[in-house]
Amino acid sequence: MSLIKSISGIRGTIGGVAGEGLNPLDITKFTAAYATLIRKTYKGEARHIVVGRDARISGEMVRQCVCGTLMGMGFDVLDIGLATTPTTELAVTMSKACGGIILTASHNPRQWNALKLLNAQGEFLNAAEGAEVLALAADEAFTFAEVDKLGKYIRDESFGQRHIDAVLALELVDVEAIRKAHFKVAIDTVNSVGGIVLPPLLRQLGVEKVEGLYTEPTGDFQHNPEPLEKNLGDIMALMKTSDCDVAFVVDPDVDRLAVIDEKGAMYGEEYTLVTVADYILQHTPGNTVSNLSSTRALRDVTQRFGQQYNASAVGEVNVVAKMKATGAVIGGEGNGGVIYPASHYGRDALVGIALFLTYLAKKGCAVSELRKTYPSYFMAKNRIDLTPDTDVDAVLAKVKALYSSAENKAAGVAITDIDGVKIDFPDKWVHLRKSNTEPIVRVYSEAHTPEAAAEIGEKVMEVVKSMV
Repeated sequence: MSLIKSISGIRGTIGGVAGEGLNPLDITKFTAAYATLIRKTYKGEARHIVVGRDARISGEMVRQCVCGTLMGMGFDVLDIGLATTPTTELAVTMSKACGGIILTASHNPRQWNALKLLNAQGEFLNAAEGAEVLALAADEAFTFAEVDKLGKYIRDESFGQRHIDAVLALELVDVEAIRKAHFKVAIDTVNSVGGIVLPPLLRQLGVEKVEGLYTEPTGDFQHNPEPLEKNLGDIMALMKTSDCDVAFVVDPDVDRLAVIDEKGAMYGEEYTLVTVADYILQHTPGNTVSNLSSTRALRDVTQRFGQQYNASAVGEVNVVAKMKATGAVIGGEGNGGVIYPASHYGRDALVGIALFLTYLAKKGCAVSELRKTYPSYFMAKNRIDLTPDTDVDAVLAKVKALYSSAENKAAGVAITDIDGVKIDFPDKWVHLRKSNTEPIVRVYSEAHTPEAAAEIGEKVMEVVKSMV
């Protein structure tokens, strides 16, 4: 059994003894700690907290534990039922709540679940707030409400449609253009909440035909739920035999979006954000942001419009912080996460789909042709396993010093160390960052060919291994 506590929340496999798996005792403790933080920091008048969940088999058990604990802490609960992560984020601001909890383990397999914690702006807690929740849970420093101050339970399942309405209302979403294009769209929603919200979204966008795969929200995922090419053979095969123009694939909580073209080929998860940014920048000049491990193509497209690209540390909360600091008009992560501030500061596949279809309709070309309009990069993802007593920070410091030499600087090599060490060469890059949960260094590399990406990644990995 696994239980991982971090500043971004708590996640684990269901079952096991307390402290070693995600079970009612740990769920209750962590929820009470979160409620204590909200009670301490929230200055508004609201006293309700939003709870939404994906379709995982364990979701109902976790929901009851969380809702009961929040009521026991004196908060009213607004339970929005089966809902996407972005829907839950929007529900916090739409209902003027003092916070929210999303019950989802995102792309993790069916035996996992998690609690993701939101503030009153519907955004994830920052590092300091997350650390305080961990400390409160560890110390059990929380006090439950007396009987006359217990919270109430409210159920409202209208927020899925309200989310769709908000997407349709975006200025750069053109329903009429989509309708005139007579699109036929396939979807794979991996037996979770995407199957509830994507079909009505597509119909209301004016899509002519929707063909669904694994749309029943049973929580019994029919394939590994991470939307990577190795897991998407069924929808890729479907596209090769159907008359659909495009396929959209989401993860269980619908904050990541992968695209498959009309020939059944992966569009490239990294290029979801690149394409949406291209469309946005044509109408809204401004800066862009993605994390250090995302494709350089976003930088290239941004500079094509004479705007500034900025990189953040890995993690949605870091991307959002950098977007706010730089006034970015679009941003996100290379895992298919689109963050569009005109909607809200959270990764949102519904927004991504609406903007992608609008742009595709206006371009009047096939998806495969649209992909050819962007710089071609290929990424390699590797890891270096270390011993538990290895000083990973010291190793990364040595790598930084090595590539910061005068000779490398003269060759155009740049170093970024806000999150591990990223080495930017003129025509490629390598990013090394340590895991927060195990003694490994993740090594991502990107270049104009798969061979070059693999080669530079392996070269830097050999340098690291020689230092250990």
